[in-house]
Amino acid sequence: MQLTRFGNRTLFAGLAALMLAMPAAAAGKPPLRDVAQIDDRMLWVAIAIEISDRCDSIDPRTLRGLNYLWGIRSDAQKLGYSTAEIKAYVDSDAEKSRMRGRGEAYVRAKGLNPENDADLCKLGQAEIANGSQIGAFLRMK
Repeated sequence: MQLTRFGNRTLFAGLAALMLAMPAAAAGKPPLRDVAQIDDRMLWVAIAIEISDRCDSIDPRTLRGLNYLWGIRSDAQKLGYSTAEIKAYVDSDAEKSRMRGRGEAYVRAKGLNPENDADLCKLGQAEIANGSQIGAFLRMK
């Protein structure tokens, strides 16, 4: 599963733009990777993007995703993260690799293969049916 491959999707690009627009803040906070209310939510978005990129029968709900990303931005801003900290988190190859690993682990925990597009479609359908946060970013074509 390549959670860093976002193609022409505007969802992740929108996140990066929103995060980079944040004002500078004080230091002494944990890295964003350790802030579950940010990192976990980024994971849900990344998984949804990956599913919509690799499953022809599922589309992204882009506006819903962008609104959700505004919420992440707002929460990060309230926690005092600077533009540089956000940019480092979003652009970091190490963080992208770690997030990819988290996404693959999530797919495997569901009994599916993250390398198999059909399995990602099954996951997407299940997430939509269950009304999960991942499913909220997706719709059947």
